[in-house]
Order: sequence, then structure tokens, then C-alpha cells
Amino acid sequence: MTREPIIQEPEASEPEATRRAADVAESSRANRGWWDRNADEYQVEHGTFLGDDRFVWGPEGLDEVEAELLGPPEDLKGKDVLEIGAGAAQCSRWLAGQGARPVALDISHRQLQHALRIGGPVPLVCADAGALPFADGSFDLVCSAYGALPFVADPRLVLREVRRVLRPGGRLVFSVTHPIRWAFPDEPGPEGLSVSGSYFDRTPYVEQDEEGRAVYVEHHRTLGDRVRDVATSGFRLVDLVEPEWPAWNTSEWGGWSPLRGNLIPGTAIFVCVRD
Repeated sequence: MTREPIIQEPEASEPEATRRAADVAESSRANRGWWDRNADEYQVEHGTFLGDDRFVWGPEGLDEVEAELLGPPEDLKGKDVLEIGAGAAQCSRWLAGQGARPVALDISHRQLQHALRIGGPVPLVCADAGALPFADGSFDLVCSAYGALPFVADPRLVLREVRRVLRPGGRLVFSVTHPIRWAFPDEPGPEGLSVSGSYFDRTPYVEQDEEGRAVYVEHHRTLGDRVRDVATSGFRLVDLVEPEWPAWNTSEWGGWSPLRGNLIPGTAIFVCVRD
């Protein structure tokens, strides 16, 4: 199978960007479709940065090799690990290389086709993170690098599902857009350095078609919201990591850039334990 993505035709018209309510079902439906349509472009644009078998937590380039947020690499051997929002399963492939037994889950069938294209021994599952198709206590670790949680209307539904499939003492580590970023325009240049909205406005960002149907949804939670989501879902927060922008990273990724990264955080990583 070729390793080069097959580029799909772009949509006929640009969706309208707005802020409005979007429930669990609409958000799931919209984002499944968006990632299926845009998986090819995403992997072309970011595939080199992500690599085929690296574990990168976000646009800053924080690598699990250095961060060890899941624990020392030697302790991963033999562990059952679920990756949520796996995309092309780059993180799961790295985990397999450490001797873990990962399962890569994503809502997008097209993203998982890229995982098949790259190859490797990782089982792939197409499912919604709010209804994980696994038995109770199936995993030692669950991880998610910008997967699922920024896009779901009810993050506690996902977190409760994660707790269900984790064994007692298991660890959940997930990264999301840093909540402070919602107060700034999504621009990498100087225009992205001035506050343009209320940090406390939790109205979802929605892109919709001509009929008003959502085709992309992203949900905002404040930092306090995220901490409460973790605590009320049965987890203990043991660390909150805000990666600084490293000098070696000169790339831009959407609104992330060296200019902004040296001034405001772009990513928040939550390290949680199921007691």
C-alpha cells in the first residue's frame, strides 16, 4: 500500500464560522465528517512533524521520550494502553515500540486508513470516545494527544468512560488546547496577541453549511472547568503540564507559532490517576 496520502477533493463552498450551542449528537456527527474529509490534508501538512512512530503531545513538540508523562519507557512494557483520537496511530506505534500493547481508537474512518497506510502491529478501532467498545478494566493506561476532548460537548461523558475501562491505579494523560487561547484570535502573527473575546464565554465554535448544519465543532472549557471535569469523573489530578515553546521549533501550526508560544501557553496536559 502506498505511503503517500490520496488527496480528496475540497468542499464546494466554505462553511460559515459562528458561535452557538451544539449538543453531543451534533458535535459527534459534525466532527466525524470533518475529520473524514480533512484527514488527507492533515496528514500531508503535519505528517512530517508527527512522524510515523513518535509520541508528540502538541504543536510545541514535547515528546513523550523526554516528558515521560505515562511513566518511564521501561515501565510501559506489557502494559495495555488505549489511545483516544489516535489519527494515524503515530503515538500508538511508538508505544508498541516500547513493548506496550496499544489500541488506537478514532472517530474518523479516514484517519485510521492513514494508520493502515503507514502500517504496524497496532489494532485499530473506529468508535466514539463517549461510548468506548471495551469491557470494564481493560487498560492500564489511556492517553490522548489533542484527541476527542476538545471536540466533545460533554467531556465528563468521555472521562467517565475512560475511568470505566481503566484498571484501578491506571493513568490517564490527555492534552488539549490551553484554555487561555480561546480569548485570543487563532492567528500565529502579531494579530493573535491581543485579547478578542471573553475567556469565560463557553459558547462552542461552530462551522456550519448553508442549511445551518454543523460541519465542525470545538468546545471551550476554562482551566477550572477541566480540573472539575477530571475530579468529578473519578480521577485524581497529579500534574498539569504547560509546555514552553522550545528554541528548536520554528514551525507554525494553525494559531501556534514561536511568536505566540514564547508569550502565552498553547497546550495544557492533564496527568490523572484512577484511584
